[in-house]
Amino acid sequence: MAAVAGVTGPAVTGPAVGGPAVGGTDPDRPVRVLIVDDDALVRAGLSMILGGVPDLLVVGEAADGSEVPTAVAACAPDVVLMDIRMPRLDGLAATEALRASPDPPEVLVLTTFDADEQVLRALRAGAGGFLLKDTPPAEIVRAVRRVAAGEATLSPAVTRRLIDHVTAPGAAGGPDPRRERALRQLAGLSEREHAVAVALGRGRTNAEIAAELFMSVATVKAYVSRLLVKLGLNNRVQVALLVHDAGLV
Repeated sequence: MAAVAGVTGPAVTGPAVGGPAVGGTDPDRPVRVLIVDDDALVRAGLSMILGGVPDLLVVGEAADGSEVPTAVAACAPDVVLMDIRMPRLDGLAATEALRASPDPPEVLVLTTFDADEQVLRALRAGAGGFLLKDTPPAEIVRAVRRVAAGEATLSPAVTRRLIDHVTAPGAAGGPDPRRERALRQLAGLSEREHAVAVALGRGRTNAEIAAELFMSVATVKAYVSRLLVKLGLNNRVQVALLVHDAGLV
């Protein structure tokens, strides 16, 4: 099997059936996953976990954040499973650069570190999820599927830290530049768009939003896509963070 420059592990591979994989947008195609971690044993373990799942396909590995652009271009993943601490370019900087590129894959951060600033920086950069490495294998598999489908996923410990952050005493006391910026950013939304944004901030799924706002799920998806364009954001996690910053939930 040909090696990919700057990338370790399997070279670019295709799904079991013909044609390009498109991940979570087509149930007949597996979700293509790129694993980025400087620990070879961790990469091997994740490859074994994900490689044994029929609807997931590990298309490559990288040992450092600096290798991510080359690996993504070579492997065309739907989801990048990203470590944070790496020797040359850490996963947070790699996520920021990747999500700022045209048509980027989703990013699921998987790390041993859950410091508040790391969680928030990863999510604000556009990561679709943040899990700790002690997460059970079955949960990691479910998280990859959810992120590929555009759904947010956070480990319970990370969720608690985020809640503590956005509800911290003093956050509402005195002028808050972040809150003011968030309110200005949301001010251009229509009433319906605003309602969908607030529901995202409350962690509602598309089906739950549809039931609450008397819409079809397809209509909710269209509103979410419109919100991302109008707000200049990458995913629903960033919308939720913006709503929290604005103090609306």
